[in-house]
Amino acid sequence: MVSHTSNIMEQKALNIGLDERSRYLRKMVIKTLDSGKRAHIGSAMSIMELVRVVYDSFLNYEIANLKDLNRDRFILSKGHGCLAQYVVLADKGFFDEKELLSFCHEDSILGGHPEYEKIPGVEASTGSLGHGMSIGVGMALAAKLQNRKSRVIIILGDGETNEGSVWEAAMSAAKHKLSNLTVIIDYNKIQSYGFISEVLDSAPMAEKWGSFGFAVEEINGHDIAAIQNSFSQLPLNIQKPTALICHTIKGKGFSFAENNPSWHHKSNLSDAEIQKMYDSI
Repeated sequence: MVSHTSNIMEQKALNIGLDERSRYLRKMVIKTLDSGKRAHIGSAMSIMELVRVVYDSFLNYEIANLKDLNRDRFILSKGHGCLAQYVVLADKGFFDEKELLSFCHEDSILGGHPEYEKIPGVEASTGSLGHGMSIGVGMALAAKLQNRKSRVIIILGDGETNEGSVWEAAMSAAKHKLSNLTVIIDYNKIQSYGFISEVLDSAPMAEKWGSFGFAVEEINGHDIAAIQNSFSQLPLNIQKPTALICHTIKGKGFSFAENNPSWHHKSNLSDAEIQKMYDSI
């Protein structure tokens, strides 16, 4: 059963509008799609505000020194949502925005999933779901053992939490009291071919993460102020890793795609569909 808090958060995620920067980033996504004609669109739109705030307000990094051991790390474990990360990385200057126009071309650095050491700023090759959590726990544990201030933030899909490896890694994170680790769950309630309540229900999400030893908070994953406020309070508990359950809308920003499982992935997008996206935003 979904908690009362979850119901409120879900409704707020439905109601909140997008500010100018969020609309601008979505327009960058459309330009990218116009080149590649395919992508996991719904999955990228549900995390856009989360990825944006991660890079705008949280991560400690220097583009000129991306191998600095003391840098923070961001892992997009749900790698199929890579369009959100690609446009933010381009916007921040990790690579030239012109690269977006080669998305999914044979000679492009930007494929359908992010690749480490191929795309500047990408910390792990992801897309085989469930792996990013273990990679991030390893990074956080290494930082703790080496007395570094590096923080690690991971975005997981809610469908991805069906993977057993996620929970093995969660137990390890709690055991080692990795307060430098923050896990963001993109709780859009739809996975690849249907609603998670019908495929393999993960509710009650907050209670699950709490029972695995995490400090937990539920927030609206499209509310910039709420995301920034949560990040400013990290870690929620200095003895525990943090899980932020972020209520989001799959396909957020494109009315015809919102909460529509058929927009999880699209290929061979037509010019008319591209224009419909521009008109919607």
